[in-house]
Amino acid sequence: MDELTRRIEAILHLAPRPVSTSSLASACCVDEGAVGAALDELGDEYAEGRHGLELREVAGGLQLVVATDCEDAITAFAGAREVDDLSPALLETVAVVAYLQPTTRAEVARIRGVSSEWALAALEERGLVEERGRAETPGAPLLYGTTDRFLELFGLTGTDTLPALEGFAPDADDVEELRARLLANAERRTP
Repeated sequence: MDELTRRIEAILHLAPRPVSTSSLASACCVDEGAVGAALDELGDEYAEGRHGLELREVAGGLQLVVATDCEDAITAFAGAREVDDLSPALLETVAVVAYLQPTTRAEVARIRGVSSEWALAALEERGLVEERGRAETPGAPLLYGTTDRFLELFGLTGTDTLPALEGFAPDADDVEELRARLLANAERRTP
């Protein structure tokens, strides 16, 4: 491993957030082409299955992350943690924003079926969503979108790498089963 590759490895090891290629070039006083070659070498060194860490592109930058097959050991050592300790309501809200962005608070509330003012404020406070201007509709409501921190926490390179929604949609049989269960619960509660 050459000196530039070692310096980049050290930067990525210490960086709390993903680091862009241009930032690495600036920190190491080299051009981005040299950084690209060093990153190729690091990518080979940290290829899946070689170390407890892997080099991944996340949120428009690069980061050394725990290898997937080592996550259980890390969880056992450090304690289980949810992604930024998000409640189901916050996870639901950030998912709606991620898939519809830029979107308004009213649209998020319409999709969720409940007011989303508190949830959006909490996600904004955590740095997972941000204001993205105003809609070009009467009243010009605020538009919201996800941040680079969202991409980082969920291990995405961009919003184009979100899983397809079709994989989450229930099929007709699932819908009927849910409907039957809900009706049965409602009947049990009715005196």
